[in-house]
This record gives sequence, structure tokens and C-alpha cells, in this order.
Amino acid sequence: MASFRNGEVEIAYLDEGDGEPIVLVHGFASTKEVNWVNPGWIATLTRAGRRAIALDNRGHGQSTKLYDPAAYHTSLMAEDVRALLDHLGLERADVMGYSMGARITAFLALQHPHRLRSAIFGGLGIRLVHGVGLPDTVADGLEAASLDAVTDPQSRMFRSFAQQTRSDLKALAACIRGTRQTLTEAQVAKITIPVLVAVGTRDEVAGSPEALAALMPRAQALPIPERDHMLAVGDRVYKAGVLEFLNRRP
Repeated sequence: MASFRNGEVEIAYLDEGDGEPIVLVHGFASTKEVNWVNPGWIATLTRAGRRAIALDNRGHGQSTKLYDPAAYHTSLMAEDVRALLDHLGLERADVMGYSMGARITAFLALQHPHRLRSAIFGGLGIRLVHGVGLPDTVADGLEAASLDAVTDPQSRMFRSFAQQTRSDLKALAACIRGTRQTLTEAQVAKITIPVLVAVGTRDEVAGSPEALAALMPRAQALPIPERDHMLAVGDRVYKAGVLEFLNRRP
């Protein structure tokens, strides 16, 4: 396992392939393997001649677990991605995030716009601005005594997913309480790099990709047909759209 330290946080990552780099930022309760390796993203990108780099966000996978919600502010998690670029000696890269990872990518684009060649927001639409996607009840579901004790459907889905990924439930509860930041429409309008907003047409978490793309001067929406928040991740339309976008951008 490759890793580096950003302050007191150790961040695990993988780095495969050659060519232009793209950094992948996974979603809540996921890992670099679950979000990017298993659905075939690493293979897809490396076969296309790109260098694929994926990290485990703090609180996830093989990275440091923290239990204070304040340690998971989205701006701090964006700095972990910036620190990864520094660690690898990369001045600029394309960055693709999914769900929470897309929120992190948006904050990174604002905080360090010169470090991104382009951005891909997967599984996150207008709820980057209006609402935060997942409700507070998800944290309660993670802290429940068992999966059987969780009755809210969305909370139960994420509790089950977290158990499947063998995640630290207390760290995830702190994470979801700490990453509930949004951006204003004016802030989003300042993201002037090329952006692709890719969301499943049955995604009830992300919000409209068209509405978010309309706020940025160089953004476009990619609806992923008949896919919900979970199933869109490895969809072939999503992959093809991302490769086309990367090949077309300056």
C-alpha cells in the first residue's frame, strides 16, 4: 500500500498506468477499490492511456480514521487531494469525484483552481448548492445497534453498504456530520475549468445535473440512463462520456 502524510492524517492511494494523470476521489462509505477498481474505472482509464490515481479519503479504507466531525470539513478533505498532487509532484491533473468525492472536487477547484485541468462531478448535481444530498439520519443509522434497527430506507442502504465495505461506522458517522457544506451559485460560477456533471436519471440523492452545469461557464451535463445513485458508478455510458470529455478538453 502506497501512502503519505498530510499533517497527522495518513492517506493511502494507488497509482497505476502512464500518461496524463487523473485523480479519483471516492464517495461516502466507499474506498478506492470499491469505487474505482471493482467497477473497472482503473482498467478503463489505464487502457485509454491515462495515469489513474485514487486515494482513500480520511476516515475511509486504509487511511486514518478520525472521530471529530470538524476533521471532515470538505475544505480539509480537498486539501488531502491537493497534498496528494504535491506528494506525487503533479502540478495539474484532471480530477473526478463521485458523490461526496464530487463535493470535495468542487471545493478543490475553488481552493486551488490552477491544479485542475478539468473536473468531473459524478453522482452530484444541484445539491452541491441546494441541500447536501444525504440526510442527518444516515449518521444515526450508522450508529444504530444493528442493521435491523435501522428503518429509514436511505439510512439502511448506507449502513448496509458501510458494513459490506467493512468500514469504521463511528468514523463514517463523524464524516457525514462534518461534510455537510454547500457552495453558493456565485461560488460555483467561479469554477471556470471544463466540467462534466454525470448523474443517473434515477438518482434521488444528487439533484439535477443540468441545473448545476448551467451555473458554470464551461460545464456540460451527462445523464446516465436508468441508473440510480449506486448503480451509476460503473455504467458504460458514464465511462464512455468521461473518456470523450477528457479527449475533447484542451
